[in-house]
Amino acid sequence: MSDIIKVFAPGSVSNVGCGFDILGFAIDGVGDEMIVKKNDQQRIIIESIKAYKDLPTDPKKNVAGVAIQTLLDDLGTTQGFDVKIEKNIKPGSGIGSSAASAAGAVVAVNELMGKPYSRLKLVGFAMKGEVVASGDEHADNVAPAMLGGFCLIRGYKPLDVISIKAPDDLWCVVIHPQIEIKTKESRALLAKEIPLKKAIRQWGNVAGLMSGLYTSDYALIGRSLEDHIVEAQRKILIPEFDEVKLSVMEAGALGCSISGSGPSIFALANGRDTAKVVAAAMDTVYRRTHIEYKIYVSKVSESGVRICK
Repeated sequence: MSDIIKVFAPGSVSNVGCGFDILGFAIDGVGDEMIVKKNDQQRIIIESIKAYKDLPTDPKKNVAGVAIQTLLDDLGTTQGFDVKIEKNIKPGSGIGSSAASAAGAVVAVNELMGKPYSRLKLVGFAMKGEVVASGDEHADNVAPAMLGGFCLIRGYKPLDVISIKAPDDLWCVVIHPQIEIKTKESRALLAKEIPLKKAIRQWGNVAGLMSGLYTSDYALIGRSLEDHIVEAQRKILIPEFDEVKLSVMEAGALGCSISGSGPSIFALANGRDTAKVVAAAMDTVYRRTHIEYKIYVSKVSESGVRICK
């Protein structure tokens, strides 16, 4: 059995408009790489993260460290690990930065320990790392990062994750303005109570989106990508959100909303050609600003964390 392993953990879009804390999907094209190695010091050692020196290396404050420790405690071992993270997803991006690190870390350790746990069980360990980033245990980023595809979190006690294969020609476009929105701060904006009429509309959209994904009904997917609860409260933190949404819908997107807690904005499209037009519409809006940004165009990634050979 090897003492060292390298893994790739993809970025992810969570909430998916109507599914706050219960829906997410993995994306191609961006993710964290991690090298994890056993050590003889009976402790978790996290190397300084080159691109983001301000990220904590204390394993009790780092999402990867907390996730690994939770796994080791459950396994009842004091085995130590050296962890090197190549952070390709900017923290506070809204595309699952903390989830990628937490998911990648526990998959790597699980492999080095002889794979005692299933991927679903690993989602639970990775969720503990998310508490460091957001203050809450939620799986709408870590589940797709771990398992790939779309994931519906049907319940948390016990954890019940349903994997859903994306329609063959469903594409995602994400624009990431290079500003940071911390999940904890974004969650603080949310109302504590929801009017029943809004909740009913939201439930209908979640059910419609699930049906659309299973039947490859792109029109139904588009009609269901509406958020009546969270988007209006969070969009004030995202420059040009309304203009981007209007522009991509005119460009043929199925729907558009905030990725995670923002500032990233995602749109879904039927086909690669439409996705490229949608990406160009996003680019046109943000070229008029003084904000740096990145745009990712990809299909939904069917693979979650993967082992690098």
